[in-house]
Amino acid sequence: MTAPPRILAIAGSDSSGGAGIQADIKTITMLGGYAMTAITAVTAQNSLGVTAIEALSPEMVGAQIDACLSDIGADAVKIGMLGSPGIAEVVAMRLEGLELPVVFDPVMVATSGAALADAATIGAFERLMRLATVTTPNVAELAALGGREAMAARRVAFLAKGGDADGAIVEDVLIRPGVPDRLWRSERIDTRHTHGTGCTLSSAIATFLGQVLLLEDAISEARQFVRAALLAAPGFGSGHGPMGHQAVR
Repeated sequence: MTAPPRILAIAGSDSSGGAGIQADIKTITMLGGYAMTAITAVTAQNSLGVTAIEALSPEMVGAQIDACLSDIGADAVKIGMLGSPGIAEVVAMRLEGLELPVVFDPVMVATSGAALADAATIGAFERLMRLATVTTPNVAELAALGGREAMAARRVAFLAKGGDADGAIVEDVLIRPGVPDRLWRSERIDTRHTHGTGCTLSSAIATFLGQVLLLEDAISEARQFVRAALLAAPGFGSGHGPMGHQAVR
């Protein structure tokens, strides 16, 4: 029996299960990976929004990462919500020098619109973007990072996601230094059940990278997983409801 790829998800907890570390675990598991976690923050949230956030200490986050890597090991890492500049720095210190695929989802705002990162935390993203295999900002996050030109000037690989842009067609663009851009286009799925799409996509990319797929192939497969989970949404919640990870085969 082939061992599953070991995926370490470093992210915040979503009490309602639709996004964050819960979406990461569901995604990694459904795609055949072994999910490990380093929880950065605890949130009280549901499909209507975030009502409370409490970040863990950077020391505790670092201890979780150490515990996973020193014993089980990892084949890929996904980084999501960080919670504080100190946590961002600790995560960067733990991952720098490791020869592992790293997918960095620079979470700043929840689907409901709640802010999940302050200016100082966003400033600490620089080290993580440099070490990441790919960074996956949505429209608002890309703007907060200075836009495509600023990201390209950093000479890092990034996937500019278009799911929260207007229009009937969703466009995602992979931009890498010295490599032609890769564009994916697909018809928008008309649904309000989009809670956790960014978390799910980044976790899926990390899982496929852990299975030794090339980056473009990992993104292609991850996009298909997200679309299938959107179509399988169970209809829970009265706001931006959760996706149907459990139904994807």
